[in-house]
Amino acid sequence: QVQLVESGGGLVQAGGSLRLSCLASGRSFSSCSMGWFRQAAGKEREFVAAISDTGGATYYADSVKGRFAISRDNAENTVYLRMNSLKPEDTAIYYCAAVAYSSSAVYTQAYQYNYWGQGTQVTVSS
Repeated sequence: QVQLVESGGGLVQAGGSLRLSCLASGRSFSSCSMGWFRQAAGKEREFVAAISDTGGATYYADSVKGRFAISRDNAENTVYLRMNSLKPEDTAIYYCAAVAYSSSAVYTQAYQYNYWGQGTQVTVSS
């Protein structure tokens, strides 16, 4: 089992920045590929970014490429999502997710993830 707790969300003006954190506990964090997803009101959950178990590979949705950066600190059992140049359309609940097996790959589909956090709200005002 892996427990995930997100933090760092909040209200920010357009053009601003936030850094989300996801603290993992339970089984070995360093063996889990991780991802961030988001869900805006009335919309389906969508992929944002993913990172492999060692951090050697990352992948981003086109909508956030060049603005967001995913990283991880395996010693701290934490994965981060740095969000710059935020837009009102980035407003959503952001979820951290973990794949339950060691992999150097990155995953972009929600069904591929085994564990999910409760989410943290990000609101970008125009």
